Amino acid sequence: MSWTNEKSAALLEQNKQWITGGVVSLNRKTEPTICFRRGQGCRVVDEDGNQYIDYHAGFAPVLIGHNCSRIDYAVQKMLAEHPVHMGSGTTWFEGRLAELMVQNIDAVESVQITSTGTEATSAAIRLARAHTGRDHVLVMQGGFNGSHNDVAYNIMNPIDAIGPRVCPGEYPRMPISAGIPDATQQLIHVINFNDLESVRWACEQYDVAALITEPILQNIGVVKPIPGYLEGLRELADELGFVLILDEVKCGFRHALGGMEQVTGVRADLNTWAKAMANGYPIGIVGGKAEIMDLFDDADPAKRVLIAGTYNAHPVPTAAAIATIELLLENDGAVYKHLYAMGERLERGFTEIFARHGVTATTSRQGSAFCTYFMDHEPRDWHDIAENHDFELDQRYRVELLKQGVYHFPIATKQGSISYAHQEADIDETLEITDRVVAKL
Repeated sequence: MSWTNEKSAALLEQNKQWITGGVVSLNRKTEPTICFRRGQGCRVVDEDGNQYIDYHAGFAPVLIGHNCSRIDYAVQKMLAEHPVHMGSGTTWFEGRLAELMVQNIDAVESVQITSTGTEATSAAIRLARAHTGRDHVLVMQGGFNGSHNDVAYNIMNPIDAIGPRVCPGEYPRMPISAGIPDATQQLIHVINFNDLESVRWACEQYDVAALITEPILQNIGVVKPIPGYLEGLRELADELGFVLILDEVKCGFRHALGGMEQVTGVRADLNTWAKAMANGYPIGIVGGKAEIMDLFDDADPAKRVLIAGTYNAHPVPTAAAIATIELLLENDGAVYKHLYAMGERLERGFTEIFARHGVTATTSRQGSAFCTYFMDHEPRDWHDIAENHDFELDQRYRVELLKQGVYHFPIATKQGSISYAHQEADIDETLEITDRVVAKL
């Protein structure tokens, strides 16, 4: 049966009657329109009955696999105990999750639990400003740290918009949303990832409270830190007095239980997590040094940083997070060993396929996260991608793959994610389909 999306397209049109744009988070809107109905393990099925091997994983949180029975059982067990979300006092389950975080991540001395990654990064920046008494924030060109006013800038702008490479210096701010006050924008400064010179330059121009970055830029695929970059950020933060925030909403728990600190040895002042820590259930965490985190409960109201949320540490996602972390702790890291093995198998296959067909491409991978760039090297930053990547070819590649049963989010440079549910047979089937698609490109 040939691929069709008639029912998905009809559902989107139907929902437009009641939902602005037809979908509740408009970054989910794709071309072609696909609406998913169900998923199990590494396979998902859309409204038209098309089945896919999934490498989107809901923008990366599905680390263990869709509808993992063990995690779902933990949620069901929690509900069977009839918990009440009173919004009054603490709970055993929020304490258990916090304990797991502090015990297993060296950089974390205490935490606060939120409902989303955006709330976590917003709280981290507020903490940094309170701790330093400064207002300005550095963000990365092409990075994504949530949707709030302090970080909603310069996401995947084309090369003709961003212009020539700037080093040292900052790029023009390009808000990704209307409604951000100009006064707020003046406090935000956009620099390139992997550019320590521009960090120092910006700190000489402005009173910088915080630098926030993903340790690996995973909103634009997999852009890794060059040797010495994260270490250099740590040294500059210590020298110049800003708070280093490593946003692990996407990469945290996917690459190591101890976060990117475990991989790189670099310790941030504050970290944020979400996504994979609960295998797709909605949750976020901000954590880090106690001297900064304690501002949430400072005795002086003038110094105290507000954090509040009716659904923070809701019993359902908290149960899912506890079950996910406990699974990751088992059998000497067996989950990570499997994820890395599947990632290596997929990368080797991609490299062989593109070389055999004479297509210039490079697969950048960290563990189970990967992205194929149609350029002759791994990218250093977004400017490098915007200048050298073949976006049109990437788009065609993704659409042809989905029509053959392999689902990558159909927007160029978006990260692919392998789950623990992927087995060698799934990887090999993916490579067979990829081989057929590349032959046609």
